[in-house]
Amino acid sequence: MRQKSVHPESPSERIVKNIRRATRKRHSSEEKIRIVLDGLRGESSIAELCRREGIAEGLYYAWSKEFLEAGKRRLTGDTARAATSGEVKDLRRETRSSRRWWLSRRSNCGCSKKA
Repeated sequence: MRQKSVHPESPSERIVKNIRRATRKRHSSEEKIRIVLDGLRGESSIAELCRREGIAEGLYYAWSKEFLEAGKRRLTGDTARAATSGEVKDLRRETRSSRRWWLSRRSNCGCSKKA
């Protein structure tokens, strides 16, 4: 393990660090899923997969853990489910109906919206 230097970071070291940070590859969620699934298939070793993809093994294992935990949460129902299009249509219909009812009640009582 590398020891940290005692002296403060020089301007050139800071520049190199910023360049590395700016040029770091950011993987999309689809790429992460593909890589994790390749690892789970076991057709090649994790080390070989990571070399081929240009990632550290620790990063692969972090993605794998995140992937498996997300699947576990989804299967146990801990995540909010997106509404189906039918449910969305029903909610919109109900909202329109409520709005019409409320507007009719307001017009019948002689109330007016104050500007």
